[in-house]
Amino acid sequence: MQTTDSLRVAIIIGSTRAQRFGPTVAEWFHDHAIKHGGLDLDLIDLAETGLPDVLGHPDDAVDSLAPRLAQADAFVFVSPEYNRGYPASLKNAIDSYVDEWKAKPVAIVSYGGVSGGLRGAEQLRQVLGELHAVTIRDTVSFHSCWNKFDDNGQPLDIDGAGAAATALLNQLTWWARALRAARIAQPYPF
Repeated sequence: MQTTDSLRVAIIIGSTRAQRFGPTVAEWFHDHAIKHGGLDLDLIDLAETGLPDVLGHPDDAVDSLAPRLAQADAFVFVSPEYNRGYPASLKNAIDSYVDEWKAKPVAIVSYGGVSGGLRGAEQLRQVLGELHAVTIRDTVSFHSCWNKFDDNGQPLDIDGAGAAATALLNQLTWWARALRAARIAQPYPF
C-alpha cells in the first residue's frame, strides 16, 4: 500500500460498446484531474482489459487487472446510462473483484440522454455500498452528452463542468486520504 502524499486514482471507462462516448468524457476528466494535482492516475478502459463475460473461472485478464485496482486509493467510474441502468461491462468488472473495492472511495462521472446517467449512478451507489466502498456525494453529469462537447473533446460549458469536476476531486481526495490512513492504522475488518 502506498504511503506517500500522492494518491493513486484509477479512472475506469465503464462502457465497452462500439461508438461509445465514454472515452471522450474520460479523457477530459483525466486531463482535469492532472491539473488538479497530487494524483497518480491510472486510466483503465474496460474495452481493452479482456475481462471475461462469465464470472468465477480463473482468468488471466482478471488476474492482470487485480493489482491495478488493489493499488488504487480511489476510483472514478465514467459511466453511461443504458435503459435506466449502468452498463453490464461495468457490473461485470465490479463483480469480478471484492477486496479491491473495500474501504475505498468511488466517484461517478456519468453521461447520457435526458438524465445524464444519474439513474445509473444511483444504482452504482447501491452496488458499491454492498462491497464496502464509499461513494462520493457529488457527481459530474452530462445530459444529452453528444451536444455538450466540442470537436476537440472539451465540454461546451467548460467552467461549469470544471467546477463540478473540481468539487468531485476535492471530495474524492479527502476521502481517499482519510480511508488510506484508516486502512494503514487498522486493516478493514470485513
